[in-house]
Amino acid sequence: MSATNSFESSILQLVFNNTNFANIGDATGLRGSSAAGVLYLSLHTADPGETGNQTTSEATYTGYNRTSVLRQTGVGGWTISGTAPTQAALTTATAFPTCNGGTNTITHFGVGTASSGAGVLLFKGAVSPNISVITGVIPQLTSNTVVTCD
Repeated sequence: MSATNSFESSILQLVFNNTNFANIGDATGLRGSSAAGVLYLSLHTADPGETGNQTTSEATYTGYNRTSVLRQTGVGGWTISGTAPTQAALTTATAFPTCNGGTNTITHFGVGTASSGAGVLLFKGAVSPNISVITGVIPQLTSNTVVTCD
């Protein structure tokens, strides 16, 4: 069984844009939060897998922290588009802290619920091309970075 295009779009809009999902759950549906909040992007040196969390294969370079992205549509948030597959894309490039020491090769990114610690990894994806992180490098995910629901 697979999800329909309409469901994929609605669930991504709820998660990434804080948009209500009508007629699911109760008469008013799954409601967006009164305060949209943020999701946290993480960088990974390998695929965290289907059972991973936000710390699975997470970047370890000196200075690394997760970065937050608003749960909204438009600048500083996400754009939902497409059908089969439906995608959530960053609307602007998102930079991570500068590497102050150590090295990593970033192969994947994650979208999760926590600013630190295990957290719930909601979505993950490959970074292409990989990002080689050495001292002085500021890793960045572009506005072309997408999460796919298919």
